[in-house]
Amino acid sequence: MSLFRWLKSLFFAPRRDISRLEPTGEAEDAVEETIDTSGGPLKEKHLRRALRDRRLLPKARAPRFPGSKRKKHMSMEEATRLFAGTMRTRNRNLRDLLTDEDQLARYGLPVWRTEPELADALGLTAKQLWFFSSHREKEQAPHYVTFAIRKRSGGKRLIMAPKRRLKAIQRKLHELLVAKLPVSEHAHGFRKGRSVRTGAEAHVGKRIVLRIDIKDFFPTVTFARVRGMLIAYGYSFPVASALAAIMTESERQPVEIEGKIYHVPVSPRHCVQGAPTSPGLCNAILLRLDRRVAGIAKKLGFAYTRYADDLSFSGDADRDALNIFRARVVRVVREEGFEVNSDKTRIMGRGRRQTVTGVVVNQALGLSRQERRRLRAVAHRLTKEQAAGATDPTRLAAFHGKLAYLSMLNPAQAEAVRTRFNGGTAK
Repeated sequence: MSLFRWLKSLFFAPRRDISRLEPTGEAEDAVEETIDTSGGPLKEKHLRRALRDRRLLPKARAPRFPGSKRKKHMSMEEATRLFAGTMRTRNRNLRDLLTDEDQLARYGLPVWRTEPELADALGLTAKQLWFFSSHREKEQAPHYVTFAIRKRSGGKRLIMAPKRRLKAIQRKLHELLVAKLPVSEHAHGFRKGRSVRTGAEAHVGKRIVLRIDIKDFFPTVTFARVRGMLIAYGYSFPVASALAAIMTESERQPVEIEGKIYHVPVSPRHCVQGAPTSPGLCNAILLRLDRRVAGIAKKLGFAYTRYADDLSFSGDADRDALNIFRARVVRVVREEGFEVNSDKTRIMGRGRRQTVTGVVVNQALGLSRQERRRLRAVAHRLTKEQAAGATDPTRLAAFHGKLAYLSMLNPAQAEAVRTRFNGGTAK
């Protein structure tokens, strides 16, 4: 570059042509952007600090002398990754955030400052991590196997099971991270020491039981929500984005283009049924909803438990009070970004069977009379088959599985089934 051209570019830089833009009455091409670089709270009354990566902040234009080189702030590989589609966001306040180690320490979460540190923790190279944590619009080798199973209520449920390598990574992430995320004490699904029994115990013998189901639960827990939660707990934007990408996926449709099959996304990335990390992530995402709903329930004298997307309430209030309470719960669910499945909402009084997650809770935990009768009938047939020496091993195993389930819920009911026929010799 000649000295004349350099001076011209320095003092007579061309302005952006905005002649084809619609007039707005405001200053031409005026953009104001305020970035908080003080390191204070990311949000008001929050402890997570807004620590910024100075390499990504706007920089003053400094004059360059002929022959001088621009200062490099990062490698080409890192820049390519940081500005890829997976890391894209409209929120200026998020995209240059660094890790807040103090915030991670408060929750006892592992400290991963950068993607290379995350890769080391998972036993991967940086390129392997990028391979599994990149969103592609045209995927030739999808990381998931997709299939459908029938729902008990009709229709089909879409299951997306991760392939072997990704599943191993997700299991390690569950052990290192997801299992340590804060979860409400009202959550009883997918937790050690919790089960359908512990979720139903609080509702035994109550005058009225209310069940509310969240519609499209897993698809509503999107990539953006997972990333935002991880950022709130202290992770940097790149690390939170990589973690969210590993633990979410889009529903994809195979499309043939020029003789090649591509799998293109037909939905936003979200937690999928089949990934080892999805249940724990969804429990953590619902922490605030659980606390808000539990506060309303406690104030009005209702017990509250949640198993996955099933919210169960019980108390001794009348119908009018229950309808007011239900309306408040539905409003909270919607404010938290979810939707109630009105077709699955149930109000059950003492005059009918009251069930919570399939467990009868009218007077004691257990199975319904019809289910126990069927189980006794199976025991009777198996006793006869054993006497004839022609027992089906598959049916025998299924019987013992159901009996073990009933024994967990109500040992007395299980013992009645076990000993009524053939003196308990159906083994």
